[in-house]
Amino acid sequence: MLVRDYMTTNVVCANLRDGLRQTYDRMLERGIRHLPVVDDDEKLIGIVSDRDIRRPKTVDEPNVAHSFTLDNSTAVEEAMSGGLMTVKPEDSIERALDLLLDGRHGALPVVDPDSGNLVGILTTIDLLKALRKRL
Repeated sequence: MLVRDYMTTNVVCANLRDGLRQTYDRMLERGIRHLPVVDDDEKLIGIVSDRDIRRPKTVDEPNVAHSFTLDNSTAVEEAMSGGLMTVKPEDSIERALDLLLDGRHGALPVVDPDSGNLVGILTTIDLLKALRKRL
């Protein structure tokens, strides 16, 4: 079982400067929970989840009380997760599962090994579909 057989290829992305409200609305409209984040050159630089958007890490700064309103005054760049983990289409599902479990991630961007371009995303839902197919 390979990543390419189960990944989602019609990937919706967010830009670094997109507002959190517009990004969250985009997720709701499409029924998704993770968006790869790209820069102005379409280079993959991160990933943002609905959880990141609903409670950005800046809200939980130690010893500081912050209020937060989900609007477009905060950019995706401020809420996205760093330390991006990716997989390749030819990676095994087992490798992808190990990365998701070890990193406690909900999705992995899939990149072309030659160009480094984003070609898909593998989510826990995709993996559940793979499991269902095997049962």
